[in-house]
Amino acid sequence: MLLEDEIKQQKFKSDYHKLAVNIIYTHGWLINKQTNIFKKFDITAAQFNILRILRGQHPNPVPVSLLKDRMLDKMSDASRLVERLRAKGLVDRKICSEDRRRVNVLITKKGLDLLTVLDGYESEFESFLKNLNVDEAIKTNRLLDKLRGNEK
Repeated sequence: MLLEDEIKQQKFKSDYHKLAVNIIYTHGWLINKQTNIFKKFDITAAQFNILRILRGQHPNPVPVSLLKDRMLDKMSDASRLVERLRAKGLVDRKICSEDRRRVNVLITKKGLDLLTVLDGYESEFESFLKNLNVDEAIKTNRLLDKLRGNEK
């Protein structure tokens, strides 16, 4: 369905304005699709993002500051997310022995096991994007990188 039909707005100030609205709307659409899967496992998209970062660093513990730097949603409170994941037994927090102000985080076996289960949903995650073929996906990725000023 066209953006105009989805949000019941036929006119935009400019094509750039429409592009901004379309990107924001599509982001929300994609997050809602993912959220329906994550709900089954009592986690959020931001918590999933933290777990994936930690799995990539495993078996090394990482400081919360690294999580903040690498998170997709820069507005998320990494410390709060880590605490919620710790309460679920998915991560462990350790005070750094060299700097007591620094907290290191390590994914637990339970967290790794959850990600293994979620890996089984990868094709479902990709199916949300099935309306684009591979060439269109590559082009869209290039355009989004260019939009952010990161074109190579």
